[in-house]
Amino acid sequence: MPHHITDLGELEREVLELVWRNGAVSADAVQKQLSRALKESTVRTVLKRLEEKGYLNHTVQDRTFIYKAKESRAVAAARAVKGIADRFCSGSLEEVLAGIVDARMLDRRELERLAEKIANAKGGRKS
Repeated sequence: MPHHITDLGELEREVLELVWRNGAVSADAVQKQLSRALKESTVRTVLKRLEEKGYLNHTVQDRTFIYKAKESRAVAAARAVKGIADRFCSGSLEEVLAGIVDARMLDRRELERLAEKIANAKGGRKS
């Protein structure tokens, strides 16, 4: 069963946010940036769990694990929205987006940027 970002615990989400913010990070660096004091072993466990769930991967530099996100925050958010669409709208992303527009959750600039992205996608270009 695939994991959904919306199913992560509070600490897992905070650690993942720190990885996104830093790009590449060690357990020690995460520990120092957390909102609460935790043992480094606890932080390493959370990082390992996020890696097992498919959110992170690591390399080793001078015996230190350096963690990076497997995908950007935007892609992870898009997957979460897809999960919502699957659960509430029979998989229809169009229905989710129409609901966001109808609920006036986007300001004029955001709507214009979205319209530009849609136009670019229709033309086969990436923005």
